[in-house]
Amino acid sequence: MVPKPHKSSAHKAATRPLARPRALSEPEVLDALRAVGSVTSGHFVLSSGRHSGVYAEKFRALERPDLALSLGASLADRFAGRQVDVVLSPAVGAIILGYTTALMLGARFIFAERVDGQMRLRRGFAIQPGEQVLVVEDVVTTGKSLREVLALVDPASLVGIGALLDRSGTGLDFGMPLTSLATLQAETWAPAECPLCAAGEVTV
Repeated sequence: MVPKPHKSSAHKAATRPLARPRALSEPEVLDALRAVGSVTSGHFVLSSGRHSGVYAEKFRALERPDLALSLGASLADRFAGRQVDVVLSPAVGAIILGYTTALMLGARFIFAERVDGQMRLRRGFAIQPGEQVLVVEDVVTTGKSLREVLALVDPASLVGIGALLDRSGTGLDFGMPLTSLATLQAETWAPAECPLCAAGEVTV
């Protein structure tokens, strides 16, 4: 009789079902982001060209799989009870958060990417008729890329809009409420109006 191959404890651990992380409250999300250096203070030039004293680098959080899963579980929890068939995110910043959110919702995940200046679905990705779509962004400041992704979805199929951080500070109108894990109060200025520049502080 041939003995069965021994399965090591490491193999058993690797094949063990993934435990669902606990959903985090807004203060817990902000504490976690600050703890890993994802939200920092200083003098920053944002991608929009505006200046700010607060910067959010989401990848300092999303580089940590355990935290990325917790954030995905937290966003999924905000949409519990709703039918979500597909989670759609813009590349590249929101891909990890969108994926972990879809994982926790048991949904399919796809992403849009910019081609010739426009957001498009590529790589065979498509939204099928009747599928309910949740759009997930990382950090919302001006809402430009989020609006471009929303334009790819039939409004009748849109379940909701989620984000890691809302730092817009202006109550942007997307035709549907934005559900963010946390709101980041961070004033921004045009370079000529930046008080940090006037004080001689060097940008990071």
